[in-house]
Amino acid sequence: MVASYYSVEQVAELLDLHVRTVRGYVRDGRLRATRIGKQYRITAQDLAEFTGAPAPAPAEERRHAEASTIVQIDAIGTVEAARLANTLMAAVAGPREDGPLRVQTLHDEQRSTLKVVILGGLADTAELLVIVNALIGENADV
Repeated sequence: MVASYYSVEQVAELLDLHVRTVRGYVRDGRLRATRIGKQYRITAQDLAEFTGAPAPAPAEERRHAEASTIVQIDAIGTVEAARLANTLMAAVAGPREDGPLRVQTLHDEQRSTLKVVILGGLADTAELLVIVNALIGENADV
């Protein structure tokens, strides 16, 4: 579990106290703190105990997985590549539960290829790949 640490200045601001008052509480032993070099650091747990607030619940560690995917689409013209890129950018706009979904596209006119780079959560990436497949399926006859 990772502990959150506050500086004396941050605690003073949170509690609307003067910095000297907070340092006095630390020196008197009323507020537990760890000395790092010439500065004190106060954990969120110690601050909660000092203020009488309920101790923060331990944060659940949530496993996270991301996919890095490169899709190459051959035999695609400039107009079709631009349309596909714009559609993908619109599809990834907005907040997501699994974190951001990033998309970059690069069209090579000489080779008539489009590379689509997708970085994001597994479910969001899979959903976007379904969209890419549907879009290039529509343009297969062109």
